[in-house]
Parts: sequence; structure tokens; C-alpha cells
Amino acid sequence: MPEFPDVELYCNALERFIGDQRIEGISIRSPFLVRSFEPDIHESIGSRVVGIRRLGKRIVWKLESDTFFIFHLMIAGRFHWKKAGSKPTRKVDLASFDFSNGTLMLTEAGSKKRASPHVVVGQDAVAEHDPGGLELFEASLEEFHQRLRLENHTLKRSLSDPRFFSGIGNAYSDKILHAAGLSPIALSQKLTDEQIATLFDATLSTLAIWRDRLIEQTGDDFPEKVTAFRDGMAVHGRFGEPCPTCQTDGRVLADRSLSRLLKDDWPRRVEDLE
Repeated sequence: MPEFPDVELYCNALERFIGDQRIEGISIRSPFLVRSFEPDIHESIGSRVVGIRRLGKRIVWKLESDTFFIFHLMIAGRFHWKKAGSKPTRKVDLASFDFSNGTLMLTEAGSKKRASPHVVVGQDAVAEHDPGGLELFEASLEEFHQRLRLENHTLKRSLSDPRFFSGIGNAYSDKILHAAGLSPIALSQKLTDEQIATLFDATLSTLAIWRDRLIEQTGDDFPEKVTAFRDGMAVHGRFGEPCPTCQTDGRVLADRSLSRLLKDDWPRRVEDLE
């Protein structure tokens, strides 16, 4: 699922490609794609896109009529930029949005179609789609501290919970925790103030570095390879590969199920696995 850096990448590109452009046509492959009923999405044909922003892991288009499109790409939903007049014809094509300079295609790989837009009117209706996660680049260390300690969960779960923190998921929570040198199964309410400060700094720096890196790499093009598995990630997508640095000082982390079953036979250090 696209997370903060990828969603920011999409927002940056959409602002460049469709910002201030008028929607000239909309093609929807399935009547079940749009998860709202009023207004009808086709009523927005002729409206101009006047703003693009992120809402958690969602992408919001603001139209000049105070109508909003809210896209949740879920795991496999993606945007692609095509030549003007392109229509959704492939199995993965869900919808197309025509502009004078090209066509934006919404696609989703896989058999389970979960990606969807909602069409709503007014800011209050948009707010109903906000999971409530803390916007990290608008937050203080104290706000981060309070949100992290709301419930006692593993750090992995806390960071990736959209009710707690905005835009972080499975991939970047791994990256953040590795940068902070903290175990993903450490409990949030047992961290010291110093560890929380380290985690806060690692969260901001990791998200900013990857956002800026992806935008720079894309340049003037439209992003066509948005993925949770990227070269340069220290942890995510590296199963079976050595870590560039160890965040557990060589200890094998207990998994709270198999480790309980094995008890004394559970390996304590990496060397014991060999």
C-alpha cells in the first residue's frame, strides 16, 4: 500500500499534471468502483481540479465546485499517465479521467478490487474519511510522545496504526525502527523519554528523506513504479539478506508464539541459527 513518501510523490505529480486542469471525461469500468452515491461522479465532468492533498494514505482532489474526490489506493491500486483519450480496456484498468493534456488511469493488480474513489461535497464530508492519525510534520515531540503512549502496543503496530500516526504503514515503519535502532516488538509504554525522542527524529528524517528522494528521482515524469519494495531499504523486503546494521545487537527477537513454544531451544543470537 502506498505510504507517506509514495502518496506525497503522487500528490506532487498530480499537482503538476492535472492541477488547474478541467476534467473532460470519466470512464468507470464497474458500477461498484465508486463507494459513494451522491453526487454522481460523472456530474464532475467539466469541473476544474483546484487542489491536490494527502489525507493519511488517501489522495484528495478538490474541484472548483467544492466537490472532492477521495482516492484510497489500498494495496495494489496505482495511477498511470496515458495519452489523451485512452480508455480503460485491460483487466487491471478500473477507471480513466480525461484531461486536455492526457488521461489519468486508475489501475489495480490482483483479483480483489479494493481501491476506490469516494465523491463528497464539503470539507466536513472529507473529514469523515480521516482516520485521525497525527500529522507528523505538524506535530511536536510532546504530541508524538502522548500519541505513542495512548495504548500499550508493539512499536511496529503503533507506528502503522492510522488512528495514531498519519501515512505510515508496514514498509516505512520497518525503515523508521531500523533507523532508530529500536526493536519492532518493543512495547510503546515501556520506552524511555530518550528513546521516544530518538524515534520521533528517526520518523521525521526517514519520511522526509524518502519523500524527497522519490520526487527527485521521478523528476518531470509521472511516477510509474510506486512500490513498497525499493533499493536502499535496510529492512523491508530483505528477508534472508543480511542487515546493513543490527538494531538488536545480534539478538534474535522473540515472535511471541514460536519462541514460547520452543522456550529454551529458542536461539538467543544470530550465531545460534547457523
